[in-house]
Amino acid sequence: MTFLLSAGEASGDTYGAQLIASLRRLSPNAAFFGMGGEKMRAAGCELLIDAKDVAVVGLVEVVMHLPGIYRRFNRFVGEAGRRKPDAAVLIDFPEFNLRLARKLHELNIPVFYFVSPQIWAWRSGRVKQIRRYIRKMIVIFPFEQDFYREHGVEVSYVGHPLAHAEPPRISRQDFAAQYRLDDTQQWIGLLPGSRKREVRLNLPTMLQAARRLQDEDEQGKYQYLLPVASTLDRVWMQQQISNAHMSIPIHLTDNSRVALKHCRAAIVASGTATVETALAGTPFVVVYRLAALTWLLGRQMVKLDTFAMPNLIAGRKIVPELIQQDFTPESILRELTDMIPEGPRRRQMLADLADVQRQLRDPANGEPPTGRAAREILGSLSTLPAPKTHG
Repeated sequence: MTFLLSAGEASGDTYGAQLIASLRRLSPNAAFFGMGGEKMRAAGCELLIDAKDVAVVGLVEVVMHLPGIYRRFNRFVGEAGRRKPDAAVLIDFPEFNLRLARKLHELNIPVFYFVSPQIWAWRSGRVKQIRRYIRKMIVIFPFEQDFYREHGVEVSYVGHPLAHAEPPRISRQDFAAQYRLDDTQQWIGLLPGSRKREVRLNLPTMLQAARRLQDEDEQGKYQYLLPVASTLDRVWMQQQISNAHMSIPIHLTDNSRVALKHCRAAIVASGTATVETALAGTPFVVVYRLAALTWLLGRQMVKLDTFAMPNLIAGRKIVPELIQQDFTPESILRELTDMIPEGPRRRQMLADLADVQRQLRDPANGEPPTGRAAREILGSLSTLPAPKTHG
């Protein structure tokens, strides 16, 4: 069998690689092509588009990059029509993938969607597109299943891939040796996002906050870990740090899960990394910034008062959110100095994060979510008719 996969972000690249492995276990001769990052390439996917080339964020930013994105999109659709894969699996990244779903549907290619876009939070009208073009939604949060069923969409909940991943085994001492860290110091994680635009908007303020924390640290007890997303270039990330002219000990790493496990606290851009940090059990503050016009346009369409997924899962604000104008070095410093030392705030956050972990670890069958997703896809291909086109 041949599968088209489409992932445009670091998290999608991770899930795509896991899904490839799961599909290959069930269909050993399966072949894969599409869009993704280095993890999907390493898993055996022939990349027609590198996710780095389309990973822009925000309404305004997407418009600025439209010519290049459209050229790649049209070539991608043309290649899909030529190769005629047995199925397509689209992973999150809705601005690109929902348009792709329509084109693939027109080519009579069965389309599955793994990891739902957050249409339950904003632009819920897109559920009509999903009902029309997607054979089955495969979701990773339990409340998403209810949303899609209410809207007449075929859906399966398989659990969250990160919650079922094998826990990192590397010790703090070995990790310190690998990245030339001092394991006697406290490590603070910096996760500015997986796309260049996100990093440019989020990283400078994060570094300013780190500088202030360092200034208040008379004993020099902090080091800063910045895991580089698979959709970003390490040299480019180092240049962004250099451009900020901050003389603080920042160490680039390759594994965010391990880095977070050993961090005392973290500053995390809103997105999948917040789930990863919650699963690591590391206290953190959520931050995010968009271009001013993008924020003004987008905020009108968002129905929720909270953005961080751990807060949505918990049903209350368990980690602080500093969004747009609230995202300042001073506000980050205030939150960090409250959660780093032992005390009631830290203990409460650790307990709340443990509750989120329990909710994300769906125990059904003990099979990992990507394994269940692979079975859903192959089972649907053999039993379900293609979705009807609605007028």
